[in-house]
Amino acid sequence: MAAGSQRTRKAFAFWTLVGRRQTHAAAGSRLKAEYDAVVIGAGHNGLVAAAYLQRWGVKTAVFEKRHLIGGAAVTEEIIPGFKFSRASYLLSLLRPQIYTDLELKKHGLRVHLRNPYSFTPMLEEGVTGKGPRSLLLGMDMAENQQQIARFSQKDAQAFPEYEKFMQRLASAIEPLLDAPPVDPAAFSRGSLLQRLGSLRTLKPLLQAGFILGSQLPQYYQVLTAPITKVLDHWFESEPLKATLATDAVIGAMTSPHTPGSGYVLLHHVMGSLEGQKGAWGYVEGGMGAVSQAIANSAAAHGADIFTEKPVVQVQVSSTGQARGVLLQDGTEVRSKLVLSNASPQITFLKLTAPEQLPEEFIKRISEFDSQSPVTKINVAVNQLPNFLAAPNSPDGLPLPHHQCSIHLNCEDTRLLHQAFEEATKGIPSLRPMIELCIPSSLDPTLAPRGCHVISLFAQYTPYTPSEGKTWNEQEKNAYADRVFDCIEAYAPGFKASVIGRDILTPPDLERLFGLPGGNIFHGAMTLDQLYFARPVPSYSNYHSPVPGLYLCGSGAHPGGGVMGAAGRNAAHVALEDFKRM
Repeated sequence: MAAGSQRTRKAFAFWTLVGRRQTHAAAGSRLKAEYDAVVIGAGHNGLVAAAYLQRWGVKTAVFEKRHLIGGAAVTEEIIPGFKFSRASYLLSLLRPQIYTDLELKKHGLRVHLRNPYSFTPMLEEGVTGKGPRSLLLGMDMAENQQQIARFSQKDAQAFPEYEKFMQRLASAIEPLLDAPPVDPAAFSRGSLLQRLGSLRTLKPLLQAGFILGSQLPQYYQVLTAPITKVLDHWFESEPLKATLATDAVIGAMTSPHTPGSGYVLLHHVMGSLEGQKGAWGYVEGGMGAVSQAIANSAAAHGADIFTEKPVVQVQVSSTGQARGVLLQDGTEVRSKLVLSNASPQITFLKLTAPEQLPEEFIKRISEFDSQSPVTKINVAVNQLPNFLAAPNSPDGLPLPHHQCSIHLNCEDTRLLHQAFEEATKGIPSLRPMIELCIPSSLDPTLAPRGCHVISLFAQYTPYTPSEGKTWNEQEKNAYADRVFDCIEAYAPGFKASVIGRDILTPPDLERLFGLPGGNIFHGAMTLDQLYFARPVPSYSNYHSPVPGLYLCGSGAHPGGGVMGAAGRNAAHVALEDFKRM
């Protein structure tokens, strides 16, 4: 009892500290009439951009419309005593240079690494007389091979080579994340010296080609082919292929049979934590602690961060140059630079006057694909799920598989494709793909003793249901019940353990977090919307048709995920322009 009380006191102290930090970062400054730069939106990318600009001596302010910072990387106590990473829920992709430059550990960031990291239970009668099988993957290759061998000896032998193959591709792509895309037009403008200087931007592409070498054609196929074609080349067992395929479709309105789905998988395997390639972890205190650490770093250098200050318009001078923002309360804030962490659609179709933008640009932004298949359900439970394939221990404490991304309805890639096809017809998937995570298995500060918080990432969910239906409370609860029924089949007793839930369909994600269409990446991560073409061709290097207005969120290169690369890259581009002003 004493240990439990001590644990509760520590948790209370932690959240009191976080609350104080948020108050300090968000409300500790007086709003000035003029800054060098303003950032629209305090999502993690906007905060990263602000932190870098302020470190470089560019006086910066951040304006956030909600009552708390973080954008989609937030922690919210939706159910009393339970702290949820309400939208994004895992960390891996945050660029290592950002960790170092912004001193995020010094500013409070703590991460619990997950090992093992993936658990796929089966729904089957015991093939060995011992209950359903499961697939557990982690950082130990020998253990992974033993697990895979339960389904295929051939696949167990192939898995190490597959991992090396994918890591090589990830190593080649990584440098492209940390630099603006090549601007082909730059090679034909300016002086000869300026054009020669533009050749430096080719360095990441040349590095990638050098790393891939003679295997470039095989890697090209990974980026352009359906992920099923790629996985069929390597493996024969469906549980392994379906488990790997989830990373190729998660958050995307695509099927494993969709050409180009391989890149989304790559996007999820190129991360690292604490120096471990491919590692994923839970942030202590929830994902809001990531945003808070970045904000603390920015504030420590003098950045001003304000909540409940919605921006309603980007102000443009008579010469067509961005000159600040107009807040909802009528306050005008002048600045030489404006960086928008909002989506491309909000930035250019809502906050910027149409007469300031070319018609063709407006058309392309309007056509930017932002379909989303995601419903996020946050659940409070009074006990851990008890999976038939891996029963709980008598003491009820978390076991290794509880810390994983738990993949349900993922025994076969055909199940994933069927769920996708249903959503394209406006039908919420009858047997949805579910990624279930239990961050409190490693971070007890998130829930009362003996209880847990569960994150459910379920797809495929259409933005607009068929037959004239809308996502009212009845429809949302019916879909959540369907998801819970699926979990119950794998872990009987789950539904009885539920204390409360928070259901966020695509329209909810759009309304709450400004995610267009509910898309967690601000826009589809398809090849036609990446690199040169993100968000549109000719404006992929964070600039916009309005000089001084930059895009710094996930709608810019290199896309979504809690990565920070777009914020950092945009800050570099804006700084170079600022020096010339």
